[in-house]
Amino acid sequence: MIKLDLSKFADKKFGQNFLKDELYLHKIIQSMPKDDLKIVEIGPGLGDLTRELLKEEKCVIAFEVDKRLCEHLNNTLQKSINDRSLEVKCGDVLLNWGNRNLIDEPYHLVANLPYYIATHIILKALRDKYCQSILVMVQKEVALKFAAKPKQKEFSSLSVLASSIGEAKVCFDVPSSAFVPPPKVTSAVLKITKERSLEDEKFEEFLRTAFAQPRKKLIRNLSNLVDMQILEEEFKTHEMDTNIRPHEATMSQYKHIYKFIKETFYGK
Repeated sequence: MIKLDLSKFADKKFGQNFLKDELYLHKIIQSMPKDDLKIVEIGPGLGDLTRELLKEEKCVIAFEVDKRLCEHLNNTLQKSINDRSLEVKCGDVLLNWGNRNLIDEPYHLVANLPYYIATHIILKALRDKYCQSILVMVQKEVALKFAAKPKQKEFSSLSVLASSIGEAKVCFDVPSSAFVPPPKVTSAVLKITKERSLEDEKFEEFLRTAFAQPRKKLIRNLSNLVDMQILEEEFKTHEMDTNIRPHEATMSQYKHIYKFIKETFYGK
């Protein structure tokens, strides 16, 4: 096998940083659900994690946007492709995703996501009814936003979305030294175990408004949707402090306020 100069092979256009530290590859495998569902891997790169998945006798569908890497994967993992334990799909995964579902059967998502597209990919997976769990390596800042709890400074609309469909947690950090070339930020592995999928686009719109200006009072942000006086009455009905900031409200409070706004203004 030809040894590649990874620092030159990585394409900045695709935000490529190859995870080469075996310790973290094994930790990712250990964090995966223990069942026989198909694995969808986004951004397999040089196939280091793909090989570990195949060792676990997983059936893998790998989506790779870089044609050079697709050729590399097809050459180096030909045996697994021939025995149908691996399928390599070359192209933009977002184009394959279609309206809702990436593949037409239940699966677990595993990925080392480029930072510039990580949030978009995770939200796609949250909406996909066939995606049962998400295990992704992302910029630590992004991971914390999805996994944060109320009153933590990282708590955001992404935190509410994740907790509304299941459980999100940061499994472990990954230092820049584990990659070639090393990124300028610390990464983390985020795990989201889904109990349901996101189906209400209005809820996402509501949350974007609620967190539009995080330092302002929640009620002030929401006044862009509903008259302030009406909101004050509704907050009092649920014994909510009208002075709370967006990161201080609980999941149940967000559900109550959204239900009221949806039934009153969006229509049932």
